[in-house]
Amino acid sequence: MDQAASKQCEELIGYRFRDLSLLAQALTHASVAPTRAQSNERLEFLGDSVLALVVCQDLYQREGDLPEGEMTKIKSAVVSRVTCAAIAEGLGICQLLSLGKGMAKPGAMPLSVAAAVFEAVLGAIYLDGGLEPARDFVLRHIGPYMDEAMTTDHQKNYKSLLQQYAQREWTVTPDYRLLDEKGPDHSKCFEVAVWINGRQFPSAWGKSKKDAEQEAARRALVALKLIEEGD
Repeated sequence: MDQAASKQCEELIGYRFRDLSLLAQALTHASVAPTRAQSNERLEFLGDSVLALVVCQDLYQREGDLPEGEMTKIKSAVVSRVTCAAIAEGLGICQLLSLGKGMAKPGAMPLSVAAAVFEAVLGAIYLDGGLEPARDFVLRHIGPYMDEAMTTDHQKNYKSLLQQYAQREWTVTPDYRLLDEKGPDHSKCFEVAVWINGRQFPSAWGKSKKDAEQEAARRALVALKLIEEGD
């Protein structure tokens, strides 16, 4: 990475490195690195853990009475590949990533690659400056997503995350379809499934169509490996 590119990246992320080799590694994809150990994969691994720690600590400190289950669901909604990729693209650091010829194709960068850039840069900041600058970097960019998740029903984020992913990957909007309904008029249950780009995902039941859509979105996110089962 040349000096101009390093300076540009530092300006975009709001952090100045003492060891620029860490930044260069964070912006080196495995497809162009001499060895996998010299790519950004190890920094991505570290950054993922730093991200989880900062978000969990912030949730714990800002909401003294928030149950463990609620904190887990909020964390799952904001610490996702969709969110990390959106931040990386919003900052403009994806354009600075060194890619092999096979990867450098026109169009949107794969979500997993874009998300890895954010986490790798975070890992590099942590190694270069310690936890405090890493925490500042996370909260500046993840903070708004946390605020949104905490001021609305966290389940709404499942549909939002799924829509962001579908629009980014295939430029389509998820299609929620009612499959069945059971019970008397005053106590009905509804079965809903979501279709994306011609693929049907596991259906879900709910006491309202809205609840069923939220659960169907969650199951689709699990199937796409964007969140873990139980989140």
